[in-house]
Amino acid sequence: MQAARPSLPPLNALRAFEAAARLGSFKDAARELAVTHGAISRHVRLLEDWLGPPALFRRLNRRVVLTPTGAALLAETGPALDRLAAAAARHRAGGGRPPPAVLRVNALATFSLRWLLPRLGQFRDRHPEIEVRLSTSNEPVDAVTEPCDVIIRGGPDTFYGFTCHPFLTEWRLPVCSPALPERVPLRDVADLRFHTLIHASTLPRVWPDWLAAAGVPELAPAASLTLDHFYLTLQAALDGLGVAMGPTALVAEDLAAGRLVAPFPDVTIPTRGYHAYLPEARAGDLAAMSFCRWLEETGRMDGTKAPGGGVSAEK
Repeated sequence: MQAARPSLPPLNALRAFEAAARLGSFKDAARELAVTHGAISRHVRLLEDWLGPPALFRRLNRRVVLTPTGAALLAETGPALDRLAAAAARHRAGGGRPPPAVLRVNALATFSLRWLLPRLGQFRDRHPEIEVRLSTSNEPVDAVTEPCDVIIRGGPDTFYGFTCHPFLTEWRLPVCSPALPERVPLRDVADLRFHTLIHASTLPRVWPDWLAAAGVPELAPAASLTLDHFYLTLQAALDGLGVAMGPTALVAEDLAAGRLVAPFPDVTIPTRGYHAYLPEARAGDLAAMSFCRWLEETGRMDGTKAPGGGVSAEK
């Protein structure tokens, strides 16, 4: 059983006192609150009677001055009325709806930029009661120090204290600007020897694995361009600097829009899928579970079959 709330002074009297104390005048307080001078005087007297001595004001001819007791009461009353006003304003602005639940998501930067952000509006439309706060990093799940409700990484991996939810499978294949093969043809895999291959320093095995799957493990390109971030390799491909290895999930929209082309769609290599890792303490959280279900549904809609249905190399 909850304890009874301590008795409160008359709220209208508190409001009249705060206005008079802040403005230094019963007359000005009456004007602000749209009541008579006499009403303010009666409310202040009622409050003083309720509180007991000493008095809250010293009454002078044309103004009132707070006593030390009145100043101490004003220091508490003003902020309390401000909080009440702010709470009422939030209630009116939100139509009485509760504030949104905050969901803290940490994801890989390239994945966030190229897959999650373009689709996040769909989740917000479905769940306006959930506010997603997205941060990006590449640390392993168990090395993330900031508080998170959902962490998106490759997998599957096992981390103590986390549950794992797979939602998106992808493959890798070469992609480039459509202007590139117009300048230098890419009719078959051997034509890559006339092109620049774009590498990510964090993924040194991607091109060798794909060339092996394509049957040309010894192919030597005309040039190589190595960049330190994976998303830079995709931007370099979009800019026509060479041919990059594109994960199907992250380049699907560029391929559909014609910003990129896949000259050899029948030769792909698998890569680690994307997984949502939830701290076990958040496993029953409605916002986190709603987000995971949305990830799984959206991942299924994007498809899980390698494009072209051709050669696939396990690694």
